[in-house]
Amino acid sequence: MLFRGDPSVVTSSASRGGTPDGGEGARAHRKRLVRSTLVFGAATGLSRILGLVREIVAAYYFGSRGKINAFTVAFQVPNLVRALVADAALSSAFVPVFTELLEKGDRKRAWRVAASVFWLMLLVLGGLTALFMVLAPLVIAPFGNPGGDKALAIGLTRVLFPIVALLGVSGVIVGILNSYEQFSVPALAPVAWNVAIIVGLVIGVPQAHTVDGKLYVYAVSILIGTVIQVLLPVPWLRGLDGRLRVVLDWRNPAVKQVFVLMIPVTLGLGLINFNAVVDTLFASRLINGRLAPRAIDLAFRIYMLPQGIFSVAVATIMFPSMARLAARGDMDGFRRTSATGLRQIGFLLIPASAASAALADPIVRLVYQHGHFTSDQTVVVSQCLAAFSLGLAFNGAMLMLNRSFFSLQSPWVPTAVALGNLGLNAVLDAAFYRFGIWGIPLSTSLVNIAGTVALIHLLRRKIGRVELTDTIRSTVLALIGSGALAVVSHEAWAGLDSLLGRSTGAQIVSLLAALAAGLVAYLVASLLLGVRELRPLLSAGVHDG
Repeated sequence: MLFRGDPSVVTSSASRGGTPDGGEGARAHRKRLVRSTLVFGAATGLSRILGLVREIVAAYYFGSRGKINAFTVAFQVPNLVRALVADAALSSAFVPVFTELLEKGDRKRAWRVAASVFWLMLLVLGGLTALFMVLAPLVIAPFGNPGGDKALAIGLTRVLFPIVALLGVSGVIVGILNSYEQFSVPALAPVAWNVAIIVGLVIGVPQAHTVDGKLYVYAVSILIGTVIQVLLPVPWLRGLDGRLRVVLDWRNPAVKQVFVLMIPVTLGLGLINFNAVVDTLFASRLINGRLAPRAIDLAFRIYMLPQGIFSVAVATIMFPSMARLAARGDMDGFRRTSATGLRQIGFLLIPASAASAALADPIVRLVYQHGHFTSDQTVVVSQCLAAFSLGLAFNGAMLMLNRSFFSLQSPWVPTAVALGNLGLNAVLDAAFYRFGIWGIPLSTSLVNIAGTVALIHLLRRKIGRVELTDTIRSTVLALIGSGALAVVSHEAWAGLDSLLGRSTGAQIVSLLAALAAGLVAYLVASLLLGVRELRPLLSAGVHDG
């Protein structure tokens, strides 16, 4: 999922996004990447905002108690399988191989590989989807009686499982567009997905007469939205070098290489997502099966908003460039690009973490406390959000570091780290669930910190230097500025909340003003501290004369 680009055929390394030779060319390339990151972040941010609107609508209709927890579990299971064998896992294995063939000028072979992967994934994932639909009762069994209605969870799982096959083929389409540095349409496809679900909820839920019927409307809306998300970018493939013809060249060495790379990528990304399933198991069986899964999920949705706007944008934009640099053996360029991405993510996500922790309660109250969502639920969800916030920047750093290893075609390293994180997450969940529902997100944050440290250490061993001193300096300065943001934003909100009251309009004014005040404090502190990451962001909109 990315954004920028011209649908015309690309003919040179520089036009495909390679780092141009020369100081001026390199600076122009970096500025273009920053602009691309900002535009992609805006597109992804729109999607995340609409995702929040989707959750607001769902919270209005269903709250966070009762049968909605059956839906949360039912959706999480196919979502885990998707993470294991489709979407990001497939793109991460496909992009380096496809990009390397383009870099060598072997376009015909590159597209034959793409077509083969596309049709093979459709066949395999179609069969896997059918199998899991049949085995849905066994899939749901470990979760006990989610939402107090196990049969409902099984039925919803069967409706939702086709998204696995759909997003599998989407991973190939998105990977192709990413390799040609076309980012806008894939980034906007999730916008259409969210709009379709929101429309389905608003129109369909009031027409249903039972809670079960309303939840099935929700599930069908997600399925329809996924079909739209897959089909929307397809026309943009027509202006490129080839087509996804029907071919199953599974003996092609490059096709085999995609699937060989996909094994550790699948395990790595799947293990990361399996942590969420482990969290749900603890929340559903050991804490409160009628509240905890949904409360954690709602907090996670807010937590992912800055993640999608910033870290996903940075990592996605830089991934094709890192893959090209690695294919050329340009380790200096690769090292600079990877470290720059880490510092940009820290500069953007550390203040976001501070803001979401300092303003967790007013954010959750404004976003969710409507309809069936009550004030006592706000307390639980805001505690979860504050606990998630601790690991926000580290989660973003892990995303960037994983892309670094994928670009080097060394996916087993993040896979090993993900496996270690899985064990650590289970141990911490077992220790922290006694704290209450917020103990599960706290466990996730600590796992993110441990994973980031491990990945940086292993990347340093693989490529030598990782510009660690500059990255630590940037992180410390961002922490200082974020401290100012947290204090200023919380005090501004407290004063305005006391003055204006708790009407919806007053809450909007209080929260937005507090966020604006905190942002100003962070930018001023960054300027005074001489934070280098601020310069390219300020100059990104300035075009070369």
